[in-house]
Amino acid sequence: MSTTVEPTRVGFFEAGTPEWHAARAQGIGGSEIAAVLGLSPYESRFSLWHRKKGLIGPVEESEQMYWGKVDEPGIASRFAEFHPEFTVCPSPTYSAVERPWQVANPDRLLYGDGPMELLEIKTSRDDEGWGEPGTDQIPVWYRCQCLWYLDVLGAQRCHVAVRIAGCEYREYVIDYNPAEAELLREAGAQFMHDLKHDVRPDIDGHSATYQTVRVLPEGLDDVDVEVDPLLVRRFHDAQDAYWEADDELTACKASLLDLIGTGRRAVLGAERIATRTVRDGKTYSLMPARTRRNAR
Repeated sequence: MSTTVEPTRVGFFEAGTPEWHAARAQGIGGSEIAAVLGLSPYESRFSLWHRKKGLIGPVEESEQMYWGKVDEPGIASRFAEFHPEFTVCPSPTYSAVERPWQVANPDRLLYGDGPMELLEIKTSRDDEGWGEPGTDQIPVWYRCQCLWYLDVLGAQRCHVAVRIAGCEYREYVIDYNPAEAELLREAGAQFMHDLKHDVRPDIDGHSATYQTVRVLPEGLDDVDVEVDPLLVRRFHDAQDAYWEADDELTACKASLLDLIGTGRRAVLGAERIATRTVRDGKTYSLMPARTRRNAR
C-alpha cells in the first residue's frame, strides 16, 4: 500500500516558472528521480547534483519541452472525452509529509466514484519505448515519475496519455508497486544525504555529465596541467575504440541501405531495425530504431 498520510500541498505553480523551480529546488521531483537512479536520458545524477547545489542553472526549455507544455491541455481534453467517468482537474504541487524533499507535481488529478487517480500527459516523436496501448509498457523514466507521484499522494493508479508523432493518441496505466516505490524512496534519500554532505557523484558517460563539467570552470588560464597517465591511456583507448566503432557503424548503415534499396524500413521479423528517410527523391539518412536514449 502507498502512504495513507495526507501529502502537504505546496501550491499551484506553472511548469517552468521561477516559483515552480523554487518549489522543487530543495527536493526531488518526479521528472528528476529517474536521473537519481541513472535511468534518465535527459539528466544524469552528476548534473542533477550540481543543479541542486546551484552550481549550474535550471534545465533550459527545449523545443520538445515547449510544445509538450503547449499541447498538454489538448491531450488532457482528449483523455476527458474518452473517460466521462472522471472529472479531470489541474493538480497543485505536493510533498510527502515525512519526506518533504519528495515532491510531486502530477499533470492532472482524476476524480470519479472510486479513489482519486492521476493522469500524466506526454508527447513523443516516435513510438520507441512505448508498448501496446492499455498496458504499463512505457519508458522506464516515465514509470519512475508515475510511481513517485503515486507514492506521495497515496494513490493506486496513474493513467498516461501520450501523443506520438503529432497524431497518434495512446493511453497506458501504471499501478502502484510498493517494492519499486521503496527503491525510489531509498535512492532519493541517499541522493539528498549526498547533497547535504557534499558527496559529489562520480563522473559517468552521460552527455549531461559532460555538459556539466564543461560549463563549471569560468575563465581560462593559459597553463599546462599534468594529468594521470592511467587517465591518458583510458582516453586514448576510448578514442581508438570510438573511431573503430564509427567506421563499423558507417559500413553497417551502408550495407543496410544497399540491402533495402527503395524500401522504407529494415526489419527483422516484427522488430524494426532502421528507417530510411527521403528528401527530394533521394536518401537523406538511415535512422536507427535503437537509439542511445532507448538503449541506455
